[in-house]
Amino acid sequence: MKLNIPTQHILSSLFFFSLIFQSCFSPNQKNNPEDWLIDGKTRKAEVKISNDKEITIGNGLVQRTFFLGPNVACFDFTNLMTGAQLLRTIMPEAIVTLDGKTYRVGGLYGQKERAYFKKEWLDEMEASNEDFQYEAMNVTEITPHFATKTNFWTSHQNDATGKKVTFQYSHPAFSGLLLKIHYEIFDDLPLISKYLTMENNSIKSIEINQVVNEVLGLVEEESAVVGSTEKMKKQHQLYVENNFAFNNAMHAELSSQATHWKPDPEYTSQVNYDLLTPSIVEVYPEEGIGIMLHSGEYFKSIRTYELVLDSYDRERNGLARRKMYRAIAPWVLQNPIFMHLVSKNDEEVRTAIDQCVDTGYEALILSFGSHINMEDNSDANIQRWKELADYAHERGIKIGGYSLFSSRTISPEHDVISRITGKPGGAFFGNAPCLASQWGLDYLDKLKYFFEKTGFDIFENDGPYPGDVCASTIHPGHEGLHDSQWVQFQLQKELYQWMNARGIYINAPDWYFLDGTHKIALGYREVNFSLPRAQQKILNRQNIHDGTWEKTPSMGWGFVPLTVYQGGGKEAVLEPLSEHLDDYRQLMMQYYGAGVQACYRGPRLYDTEETKAMVIEVIDWYKKYREILNADIVRLRRADGRDWDGWMHVDPKGKEKALVMLFNPTSENMEKELELPLYYTGLQNKVNVRIEGKKSKNHQLNEDQNLLIKINIPADGFTWLILE
Repeated sequence: MKLNIPTQHILSSLFFFSLIFQSCFSPNQKNNPEDWLIDGKTRKAEVKISNDKEITIGNGLVQRTFFLGPNVACFDFTNLMTGAQLLRTIMPEAIVTLDGKTYRVGGLYGQKERAYFKKEWLDEMEASNEDFQYEAMNVTEITPHFATKTNFWTSHQNDATGKKVTFQYSHPAFSGLLLKIHYEIFDDLPLISKYLTMENNSIKSIEINQVVNEVLGLVEEESAVVGSTEKMKKQHQLYVENNFAFNNAMHAELSSQATHWKPDPEYTSQVNYDLLTPSIVEVYPEEGIGIMLHSGEYFKSIRTYELVLDSYDRERNGLARRKMYRAIAPWVLQNPIFMHLVSKNDEEVRTAIDQCVDTGYEALILSFGSHINMEDNSDANIQRWKELADYAHERGIKIGGYSLFSSRTISPEHDVISRITGKPGGAFFGNAPCLASQWGLDYLDKLKYFFEKTGFDIFENDGPYPGDVCASTIHPGHEGLHDSQWVQFQLQKELYQWMNARGIYINAPDWYFLDGTHKIALGYREVNFSLPRAQQKILNRQNIHDGTWEKTPSMGWGFVPLTVYQGGGKEAVLEPLSEHLDDYRQLMMQYYGAGVQACYRGPRLYDTEETKAMVIEVIDWYKKYREILNADIVRLRRADGRDWDGWMHVDPKGKEKALVMLFNPTSENMEKELELPLYYTGLQNKVNVRIEGKKSKNHQLNEDQNLLIKINIPADGFTWLILE
């Protein structure tokens, strides 16, 4: 039986430039020498100034060009990979609301036709004295946004590099206020970031009501004569992500709270009769900022990342986004091998540490339900956990613990207050403390004290959860409803960045990656882990397939219930471990074979010498192939319980170009002839294949540069291949 598994689907005919993409950027194109995802070529960011009036930032993949006329105006945003222009109209560089009045920053007026732009129109356009005016420009190298330290195994190699261009603006109504807009363009990526800062050098305070740090009048990718903005598609060759993300969806798009697609009512030549085509992107927090910027203080806006795509293929665009994360959030590439311990006493912690040493595990996390309490700063509690941390460190094991923030109530004085009722409640999970209450501020201090004094290495935070707003007017950290969301989010980010600077690894419950967290759930339904093991195996593989479109393997964690979790009978758990070795081994191989760390939650990793030997075998295998197993995943076939399923790690720069995992969910052995798509491995013409690490065999690739190979997959089991 021959199965064809394409990595690049036929591009949508709904878009006028689809044929360009299909002919120029199809992964099936032979010997493509100019694919930034696999060719390893250096594409340096550059800043070019022409005639003292034009500034272009570009790197051969993407460029933006600014006109320095009466004011700064971005008139060009080009996808150099396809030649497509992204902008149809000039917009302000930013919009700020200060002391209750709204001001535009930069931009020009006078463009009559908003469907497209001609460069010769620039000299006819005018500025407004009501706007913030351009003063100066500065070019520097990209630098990290906060300090980070790596104490765990990581696939990260080199820090992101590129150029940063800063435009400085002023306004006569705000003497002493220094407003700057910063653009960063990265080497080797079709990526540009943007953010805004304000420094108050005056003697008076300024209220920052709202900041729109990005405004783009984009070429629409719709042709709907009728239809609302909300219902029309937002698929675009420009992917926008920012660091104001939360939702508990564990999914980037659904977590994005600050990216807003809007219609342009001045675009009167669009085909939509009600002028509702989504053709403007603005980035701002919907609740506003709401803070006072006092004399001598500094404000930094949301940080926006704009990744230009060269295709509509989901796998290709996922690889592009994962490459973006590897550059802008390299801390997420740390991926320690950890156990999730459920403990009742200190002796169980020592036993688990010893088992980690025996089996090759690298870290231990005291799970929810364990006897750790990080909020207890008593000398006795600190000394207790310091001794246990010292015990772990002396044996080369990192240690961490769980702390619950949300889903509980402290008191009416400290809880989030509903804007509707004026009473506690109304948080994402019903009740939650306010991080800017006195209890919340003390909570942050207690956590820092605990980590400083004990030397703990890992923090697992259950909350704070998505953007809870608080109507209290008595909390010391915020004034009221208007500033509660922004203030709480900044407090949370400061904690994560404080930890990151000290090399503390952070498991957090939401999409806080761009501000310093390391790992989030792969995506799962908790009660599924009370289902029988046979179901869990298939569901876990579905989670891996679905949860790695946008995440690198190191960014997600899975779950293996060694003991009862969320209910379920003995058929759902692995204890006694020695009685379920086959299931235990396959669950480990599924996760480690995906490069995904799972929470092996229970009191121990092994119960017999046979169990111990099995765990050691899997961990040794994972460590041997750790580099390729932490490379990005290309999907082969999603698990459905009916036929084979699997995935493939690809690394065109690695020793191993690919590692393939294949699974058989049926009760009969399978012999399959598979066609494996090798475009993203960078392999051409031929490949050496080692089945389960055995003697290599040379294979010729077919005319599509794919590998045709016969594979045996054992019943209710798996196999794996190394491609070199």
